[in-house]
Amino acid sequence: MGSPSVGKTAVSQRLASKLNAFHVDLAELVTKEKLTSGVDKKRGTLIADSAELSRRVQQIMREHGQDQDIIVDGHYATDIVPARNITRVFVLRRHPEELKKLMETRGFKGHKLWENLTAEILDVCLYDAIKAVGLKKVCEIDVTGKKIEEVVSDILSILDGKKPCTVGTVDWLGKLELEKRLDQFLKEF
Repeated sequence: MGSPSVGKTAVSQRLASKLNAFHVDLAELVTKEKLTSGVDKKRGTLIADSAELSRRVQQIMREHGQDQDIIVDGHYATDIVPARNITRVFVLRRHPEELKKLMETRGFKGHKLWENLTAEILDVCLYDAIKAVGLKKVCEIDVTGKKIEEVVSDILSILDGKKPCTVGTVDWLGKLELEKRLDQFLKEF
């Protein structure tokens, strides 16, 4: 999980390859199978039909879960996959400055850009993950300045028990406030 442009898809695809796991990209699945309930005109995005998407993901889990692990990639994954079926949630975090540049490169602008930056600063994905599955299943990883392979290596080390799974290590709100730069990132709200 994580905000847009933190690297969820690239990391989860590489991780799935290393673990011989089945990869489910929620955004791709929604688009490909038309699992939508409308369009959010303000944000210019499709609205996923959560109930239909959840049913489809559970079907995929029944089809593939006996033979291999499944990695679900999406910022709202814990809203779609039942908590009982989740063994670990990795919340990827990226410094807002670096995130802003990446998001702008991907075409984010205006309200959509600032809304997602604010969500990253306020730990929204982390909070949602903990609320959905509990603290013990959630690991927070700062991906700022890291290559995909480094992030995958960190995740594999956690899964192998060589590194601890931690939460609360990233504090963009505190960091930006200490640097007196918080208003740069929250100016739209």
